[in-house]
Amino acid sequence: MPRVLILTGDAAESLEVMYPYQRLREEGYEVDIAAPTKKVLQLVVHDFEPGFETYTEKPGYRVEANVAFKDVNPSDYVAVVIPGGRAPEYIRNDPDFTRIVRHFFDQEAPVAQLCHAPIALAAAGVLKGRTSAAYPALAPDVQAAGATFVDGAAVVDGHMVSARAWPDHPEWMRAFLKVLKEKAPVHA
Repeated sequence: MPRVLILTGDAAESLEVMYPYQRLREEGYEVDIAAPTKKVLQLVVHDFEPGFETYTEKPGYRVEANVAFKDVNPSDYVAVVIPGGRAPEYIRNDPDFTRIVRHFFDQEAPVAQLCHAPIALAAAGVLKGRTSAAYPALAPDVQAAGATFVDGAAVVDGHMVSARAWPDHPEWMRAFLKVLKEKAPVHA
């Protein structure tokens, strides 16, 4: 069974971790969740409240990261998913995160990323010359990384599929599954 890797950490957006995890398993893929350390992660819920000019953050689900970044052999996986939330702010500083991400880009393997994930991809040096969606407030960060920002629900740039945030899940995952199944179908 083909394996997909989710790269995340504490304070990742709950829906952006759990939705692809469950959806990919439903399609027949085996899914591992990797973080800086193997542990139970505390996810968060980002939502909008009346009177706030940006999103709010509340505690979300807890989920097990069953592998540490340092122990990941990216060759064991057919694709990678990088959720948003606050996790990308600090996982981007882990040299093993960069090692893993660069593998998928070097191999042109399917990459799904959304929300704040582009800041981690920028730090890994893989966004230059690409087209990417992101949480709209990150447009300057995407552009500073040498990429073209698109305010869209399912932006496909070759093997990379990006979106703005969890409200885009249906379009984002539909587009990602198309790319994934072309490169690494599940055989019954």
